[in-house]
Amino acid sequence: MKPLLVVDAPKRWPLDIPGTELVSSYAYLSDPAYAGEPGRKVFNLCRSYKYQAAGYYVSLLAEARGHRPLPSIMAIQDLRLTPVIEIVSQDLDELIQSNLKRIKADEFTLSIYFGRNLAESHNRLALALFNAFPAPLLRARFRRGKAWQLQALRVIGLGEVPDRHRAFVVEQAERYLRRAPRKSKAAPPTRHHLAILHDPDDPLPPSSPKTLKRIIEVGESLGIACELIQKDAYGRIAEYDALLIRETTAVNHHTYRFARRAQAEGIVVVDDPLSIVRCTNKVLLAETMARHRLPTPKTLILSKDNALEGLRSLGFPCVLKRPDSAFSSGVARCDNEAEAEAMLSLFFEQSDLLVAQAYVPTDFDWRIGVLGGEPIFACRYGMAPDHWQIVKRDGDGIHEGDSETLRVEDAPEDVVRLGVRAANLMGDGLYGVDLKVVHGKPVVIEVNDNPNLDMGVEDAAIGDALYVRLMNYFLSKLQP
Repeated sequence: MKPLLVVDAPKRWPLDIPGTELVSSYAYLSDPAYAGEPGRKVFNLCRSYKYQAAGYYVSLLAEARGHRPLPSIMAIQDLRLTPVIEIVSQDLDELIQSNLKRIKADEFTLSIYFGRNLAESHNRLALALFNAFPAPLLRARFRRGKAWQLQALRVIGLGEVPDRHRAFVVEQAERYLRRAPRKSKAAPPTRHHLAILHDPDDPLPPSSPKTLKRIIEVGESLGIACELIQKDAYGRIAEYDALLIRETTAVNHHTYRFARRAQAEGIVVVDDPLSIVRCTNKVLLAETMARHRLPTPKTLILSKDNALEGLRSLGFPCVLKRPDSAFSSGVARCDNEAEAEAMLSLFFEQSDLLVAQAYVPTDFDWRIGVLGGEPIFACRYGMAPDHWQIVKRDGDGIHEGDSETLRVEDAPEDVVRLGVRAANLMGDGLYGVDLKVVHGKPVVIEVNDNPNLDMGVEDAAIGDALYVRLMNYFLSKLQP
């Protein structure tokens, strides 16, 4: 489906961009021919987005038709809210100050065309504002008091673009729309577009570059065009049909904002924002497991008032966990009461609550991968050399233990069953449930919303079938 460029007067703006269709706002709103093809991308370049103006109705009707408008109604509404703009100004304060420090005047206006400005020196700020409020054409106004502040930000129409900027707007529209995911020669016709969010600088990514390449190849063989994106692509999420997050997630992090934006745009997303909230906080996990009576090592939620008493009741050694710990980071073993006070003080600097668990040493941890409520892999992760966890961090780097992957049907039935039960309490996305077997019985350690999927490890038992199942999960969600 060709993306639609919707303008008020096509004769005044003859945007000849290959692979797109130019249509008037009147035609888009009134011609039933444009009512079909759910998922079609609509770039709304109308003159006005005021309430009940044509531009407002183009985005509103696009959402009702199952199209993907840019800007979305949510973005249009957010730009009317002064508190939202103030929050963005605070979040981007460091960038605003550094970007505008050479401006001599006390006021400055920044025009943003598809995330870019005519002056290359302002592109980082332009992209950041575009990512916060994805809209093709924006205008930001800044004022300097003691420091620069964002005073206003609004969507503009083509009619407000100065004549001398028009060639640049066309150039940036072409750049923005020029997206050609790789396709293998044997790939079937593309039906859907999947963005894969990753961080190439992550020292311990959930999927290696080699694995991401294989996921892309498998996706394209099934008709899903895949594209690797990074955090600066936030404003482009509406371009895609689905989002796969292959980056360590956290609530106070861009991964959560990506997931939330994708969900708001009606895009299939793994990991979804609710799963991120549920899985990345160990306090919530502990309460959920207790409420549903799933077996775990003895677990306590500690505050400053009861922390030492709680550790004594657990006995030493025991394990302390920051609520947002991940990949063995933010987790420490407390071996005796003498070291407890210093450890608790350090942990409470970052959170008012902590999780403490009885220490249950084992030679390996089980991880059961669960997707859409079904188990997809079963791994045994050995402890890192001379360490009590599967990952050890020290001055020499990151060390991991050996692993062994089994077919799900070859893994202990009670371990798999408990893993699936725990994952299903979090949602129906992709999870990795960590378990130990203690005195012959499995217990849940934690549920991860962003489990490792790596060639030679999690896929060792079934190979590409693991990635086929992942892509088929997206297809099942994308197909009407």
